[in-house]
Amino acid sequence: MITKSTALEVLNEALSTGADFAEIYLEEDDQTTINMDNGKVESCDDTLTRGAGIRLLKDLRSVYGYTNNITRAGLLRLARDLSASFDGERLLTVDSITKVRQGKKHLPKIRYSEFPREELIAMLKKSSDACLAYDEKIVRCEISFAFNYKTVEIFNSTGKQFGDVHSRGRYIVTATARDERGIETFHHRPGAQKGMEFFLEEVDLDEEARSAAQSALTLLGAKECPSGKMTVIIGNGFGGVIFHESCGHSLEASSVSKGLSVFSGKKGEKIASDIVSAVDDGTIDGAWGSGNIDDEGNPTARNLLIKNGVLTSYLVDSFNGRRMNEPGNGACRRESYKFEPTSRMSNTFILNGKSTPEEIIANTEFGLYAKDMGGGSVNPATGEFNFAVNEGYIVENGKISYPVKGATLIGSGKEVLLNIDMVGNDLLRAQGMCGAASGSIPADVGEPTIRVQNMTVGGRGGTIK
Repeated sequence: MITKSTALEVLNEALSTGADFAEIYLEEDDQTTINMDNGKVESCDDTLTRGAGIRLLKDLRSVYGYTNNITRAGLLRLARDLSASFDGERLLTVDSITKVRQGKKHLPKIRYSEFPREELIAMLKKSSDACLAYDEKIVRCEISFAFNYKTVEIFNSTGKQFGDVHSRGRYIVTATARDERGIETFHHRPGAQKGMEFFLEEVDLDEEARSAAQSALTLLGAKECPSGKMTVIIGNGFGGVIFHESCGHSLEASSVSKGLSVFSGKKGEKIASDIVSAVDDGTIDGAWGSGNIDDEGNPTARNLLIKNGVLTSYLVDSFNGRRMNEPGNGACRRESYKFEPTSRMSNTFILNGKSTPEEIIANTEFGLYAKDMGGGSVNPATGEFNFAVNEGYIVENGKISYPVKGATLIGSGKEVLLNIDMVGNDLLRAQGMCGAASGSIPADVGEPTIRVQNMTVGGRGGTIK
């Protein structure tokens, strides 16, 4: 996007007043979003954005700015403006730039831009028809299909140049069911960092639509969930959002380095049940949150966060690593050039255990089976959370008894981790968008089926005695 000579000029301009590190991040992002309602295309938006961000560091201070003017003059102007934040003498000069060769994982086999748009729309309409035809109570099917192709280029004052490409696609289908009892909705949302081949070979869009319809119908007949302390079985896949939110964010250096995390200073200590191990792995080929490098050029890594209940590592970016005396470990991310990067998760999940999901249910006398999780909120400083259950069932005498709705899981990450007493062998990852200081980024959450004892469940179906 820019030449090495321009990058050298901009970096040295940025370093002129005493910064000890400078970085230029450039991106070009080609995005498309198609929205369909009951088989009719409501919108089809194509967007191309280009821009650059410049970051300067000096000790424990950081300065960041961005521009969509990526000409030599525009970048020099931004570098000059940012350098005015410091008033010292030049500490270093960048004399040359060497391009660092990266891996070639995550590249699409079929680029979305090369797949005929009319064929894609026909596929989406077919899945919409499958949803609406599932049952007469299904009154609406909304579909969103979004994909992008992003090219990234990074130059920094160590004299290195990095590059990466991201191609992601995601299908979200929302089914609405209605009868005399009310209205219920349910959605499925598969995605990957792959090309159109993912939706042609690995995902059955019609089946995803029918499954969403079935879950919406189940909710129509569901009772209100009872409340109280109980055993909770959390399903695999998106059930991992509990770990992601209640624990994962508290392991990011942006909070750990400042002592603002419940897990600050806990490395080497037991924070979870002995049967719990968890990783953040940005190297998984084609995974939603993966990359060859993170957003400051470090190679992505498989970071073991918890091993047999013991906290083994944090997610560290280079800047917050300065406070911790630790190097970045491939966990620095951002939404776009408009955001300063910081430590973030990529694909974060609890590892497989030894129990089958059937054994977990069979060994539960009474409890809630949270088959599919929804959104929620968490305080990283305390790990306290509040999450909605999209699809839940009461378990009685080792069997799934009846569906419930309106369930909420309430607690803290440190309590949940210690109270996990069964871990399944059915690990599955699911796709989500994670929002934090550096914007909204694609991230996989995941886990096998797990069982948690003494969890607080909120609901309007009466109190468990």
